Amino acid sequence: MEMSYIVDFKNVSTVGLESSPVVEALAGLRANEARYFMNKYKHEFTVVPASESQETLDYVNRILKEERDIEFAAKPLETSRFQVENIKFAYVFYEDGLEVNVMYTVDDSKKRAVGFKLSEGMEVPKELEGKFKFARQKSKLAGTIRGSFFVIKGEY
Repeated sequence: MEMSYIVDFKNVSTVGLESSPVVEALAGLRANEARYFMNKYKHEFTVVPASESQETLDYVNRILKEERDIEFAAKPLETSRFQVENIKFAYVFYEDGLEVNVMYTVDDSKKRAVGFKLSEGMEVPKELEGKFKFARQKSKLAGTIRGSFFVIKGEY
């Protein structure tokens, strides 16, 4: 049975993320995503332990590897995968505080991207160092988030 968990963005919980050294910031980052999807799409953002969602990990890892030759050393803790309207989303939350998301528009190949978000207090992962510029955004739930992205060229 999959242990899925609906992320509560009103009362931020660290459940599932306890082993992260930046657990509070990572929980805030996860809650920030949940709030976005509820406000924009009325979608409940649900996460599953990484150990129960190999298919999602394989999908995200394949895109990272084939598009940019990136393989993260950090341990994945949780994933989320769903479709709202014409967009498929996949999220991976890593122990070091990194969040990777894949946004894949079904009917428009120009609107496909991989996003990276860094929890407040974590270092830039060495796999991304010097390759991406990070823009800062403030979040009530997550403090200062550093984000970057690249456009997906292939078909997945």
